[in-house]
Amino acid sequence: MSKVRVLVVDDSPTMRGLISAALRADPDIEVVGGAGDPLEAREAIKRLNPDVITLDVEMPKMSGVEFLEKIMRLRPMPVIMVSTLTSAGAETALRALEIGAFDCVGKALDGPQKDAFAGLPEIVKAAAKAHVRASTDARPAALQRTSFAPDNKIVAIGASTGGVEALLTVLSSFPENCPPTVITQHMPANFTRSFAVRLDRTCKPRVSEAVDGALLREGQVYLAPGGETHLEVSRSGGGLACRLTRDDLVSGHRPSVDVLFRSVAASVGPRGVGAILTGMGRDGAAGLKAMRDAGGHTFGQDEGSCVVYGMPRAAFEDGAVIRQLPLGRIGDAILDKCTRVLRESA
Repeated sequence: MSKVRVLVVDDSPTMRGLISAALRADPDIEVVGGAGDPLEAREAIKRLNPDVITLDVEMPKMSGVEFLEKIMRLRPMPVIMVSTLTSAGAETALRALEIGAFDCVGKALDGPQKDAFAGLPEIVKAAAKAHVRASTDARPAALQRTSFAPDNKIVAIGASTGGVEALLTVLSSFPENCPPTVITQHMPANFTRSFAVRLDRTCKPRVSEAVDGALLREGQVYLAPGGETHLEVSRSGGGLACRLTRDDLVSGHRPSVDVLFRSVAASVGPRGVGAILTGMGRDGAAGLKAMRDAGGHTFGQDEGSCVVYGMPRAAFEDGAVIRQLPLGRIGDAILDKCTRVLRESA
């Protein structure tokens, strides 16, 4: 098998060296070159024809996001953004993920920088196999409902790599009075805070980062905070509430999709509706199977519309998925399982 050819783009020679060293430690990766700004990178792309690019968010002459827009419009290819894990860096990185960046890795704010890039080789190898499409601002048009009457269901969604665009697409079809919805998306803490704000601006329901003890209500979407806790759904009096737990990693992640799905299976059984979207690995497969075994309805994103068909594949192969669907149909299919009113097209 040929090696994955990577171009490293960063204005800092030190950072280029650290990223290159982390990648060269993997025998399946070849660093074919480096560039200090987008203008150098443009020429290097033409000359070296890399399989994957790592791209710094903040650079001179042209920002990484501006350069990414040009790449995804003119020569779509897998791009991994490198960003500081600050709130400002998170906002910019989220915009990059919406445009079509494969993933975003963070520069360490403290501690050895090399530790921040320990997982980069696996991300690069997954990126080389990803489905990359030309950038477009258009999302699949959501079907309009003349009415929607929630049927006492709870929606749980899990996603990872490619999940920013996937969640924006799914939630764009949700009405203002959508079923209570809980989401685990793998991303760092500052990213989930910024992502919740972005979703809240874009979608009709209220979207917020989950808070321990928050009661689940119609018209609200709760996003698991990144980094330190798992999100679960638990019974609270006569209702249901978010519960944040500082337990160990599960399926390699915290927050873990498996933890969320298992809690929904245990708390609401057949009232649960689950969906597993694009992502690397297999987090969520066992939890979604628990939801299906408890009588809930389960969906998986199909291979053709996934950036990475990892988590949905694992769930499908484990028998956790009742229906696989293209991304543009998942939001509406979820709502069909949560309403007492038949859907009507405008």
